[in-house]
Amino acid sequence: MAEHFEIRVYGRVRNVMFRYSAAELARSLGLTGFVQNEPDGSLAIEVEGEEIALQDFTAWCRKGPPLARVERFEIREAPLKHFAVFEIRW
Repeated sequence: MAEHFEIRVYGRVRNVMFRYSAAELARSLGLTGFVQNEPDGSLAIEVEGEEIALQDFTAWCRKGPPLARVERFEIREAPLKHFAVFEIRW
């Protein structure tokens, strides 16, 4: 059964390939949604898909790519939005 998560990632998460890496992983796992920079320096991610794929994705987001330093990670369930793809938003 598909689920939808809203995620915020704080720390050194910009200019470290976080958005690109998250998008590549999400697509490889068959997930849909988006990742975008927020004015406060954090990243916002909305992602949906099957539970096992979401578990893998959220586990990765807690650490991010090699140059990232995640200081805080927030996640909450939300209603499905039925995204068609996973995209990087500007």
